[in-house]
Amino acid sequence: MTATAVFRFYRAALAPKYITEYCRALYFDAIYATVICKYQQKAVPLHEIMLTILLSLIDHILNKLTLSETKTKVIRNLLWAVIGKVVTLLGSLLVGIFVARYLGPEQYGLMNYVVSYVALFQVFASFGLDSIEIREEAKCKGTGEYGRTPSAEANTILGTAFGLKLIFAAITMILVIATAWLFEADTFTKWMITLYSLSMIMQTFSVIRNYFTSIVWNEYIVKTEISRTLIGAGIKVVLLLLHAPLVWFIAATLFDTVLIAGGYLLSYRKKIASPRLWMFNKTTAKYLIKEAFPLLLSGAAVVIYQRIDQVMIGNMIDKEAVGYFSVATAFVGVLMFVPITLTDTYMPIISSLWNTDKEAYKRQNQQFMNITVWGTLLCSIVVCVLSYPLIRYTFGQQYLPAVPILQVLAFKAVSVAFSSIAGKMIVAEGLQKWTILRDTTGCVVCVLLNYLLLPRFGVIAAAWIAIASNLAAGYLSSLFIPAYRHTFVCQTKCLFLGWKDLTKIVSLAKTRTKQ
Repeated sequence: MTATAVFRFYRAALAPKYITEYCRALYFDAIYATVICKYQQKAVPLHEIMLTILLSLIDHILNKLTLSETKTKVIRNLLWAVIGKVVTLLGSLLVGIFVARYLGPEQYGLMNYVVSYVALFQVFASFGLDSIEIREEAKCKGTGEYGRTPSAEANTILGTAFGLKLIFAAITMILVIATAWLFEADTFTKWMITLYSLSMIMQTFSVIRNYFTSIVWNEYIVKTEISRTLIGAGIKVVLLLLHAPLVWFIAATLFDTVLIAGGYLLSYRKKIASPRLWMFNKTTAKYLIKEAFPLLLSGAAVVIYQRIDQVMIGNMIDKEAVGYFSVATAFVGVLMFVPITLTDTYMPIISSLWNTDKEAYKRQNQQFMNITVWGTLLCSIVVCVLSYPLIRYTFGQQYLPAVPILQVLAFKAVSVAFSSIAGKMIVAEGLQKWTILRDTTGCVVCVLLNYLLLPRFGVIAAAWIAIASNLAAGYLSSLFIPAYRHTFVCQTKCLFLGWKDLTKIVSLAKTRTKQ
């Protein structure tokens, strides 16, 4: 393609009003998706077709809404979210490679052990308030341009959520420090956990991110996160050049949270309003706690079965094994960003159909799940096959024991995509009160199997258990919870028949490229 063609294509991507000029894509019926992609009367490369499919899927869904303004906001929000995720993940991965090669498996494993240890408690600091805050703020009609200035009600929710998070973060930080000094044998590890626990206070400012999400305006949040990534990467590069000890890298990781909190605050003050307008209200606090409590319990269970493996590996095997597992996890994190980003952006859109057109809601959910899960499976297979060169030529030969771990753990992305979409459906339908049963299942499976199998089979067992616990929580448990049985049916259809939607899209896309 010429430079002009590239410019025009991406102009179409960034400005929804141009989409119809260049692309007509993804008209759904009940059975399959038909892809028609036109660009200057020429066939388009496959990667551009896939981007068009993504944009057009959102456009198609939003056609059910009446506000073109909403359409524009959501598409731009998606693009900024994708850009932010790409930059953050790739930046973190690149710097992580250099840090891991410098520190070696044992010290790199210890650093990830500290982060994972604190992360186990993070959900108690947030108290499951994030989803509820976004939901309640989205109901508030703002003022000013595009309704972005928070109303008095929204300011009350913001102030109350901030106050609650600050209280819970302080309590949780004390709990983290206490448990570390009671149960950790190594004094250095105790001090590192104590140091990094300060990150919980910084996480309080996530209320700002949630507000930007509620008004579908991720641009400045993404810019903040990109700036954090670049500055944080620069600091770590300087530490590498200075041959700094491990403690400085943990301090730099803590400073990342300071940067992101400060960036959120500056973005809010510049583009929204002053935080001084926030108000704490006891009645609102009681309501938020009541609504968030089921999500707190389920969130705690999720965090445990997502993070406990590295802590258990560190305690039951050694910190070097944590280093190998962390290296594999780094690639899986990159692999998962597409389904997670798509799901996070797509579900608020499709949720609007739940109250207006349930049949369309079910149909669109099924098609989205089919394409996302089976697309993720193909990517996982590629990562599995290429696991040796991926690790050998990035992290280095000293991390080759991570190869078999990555070969298994690559498929965790599929289980996450499989379960996260169902989880978003549950929240959209207002059925979150049963999620504690769903997520506790995954927690129990993870802890029990790791306790039984880690000593016998080593760190490779943790990779298999990570997949099993995700499937137990996000799929099998729904069979035994009557309120969630419809999600089980949807997932089962995806498991056995979902490949049809993907193959039809791919085949049609290839057909168009040959024309």
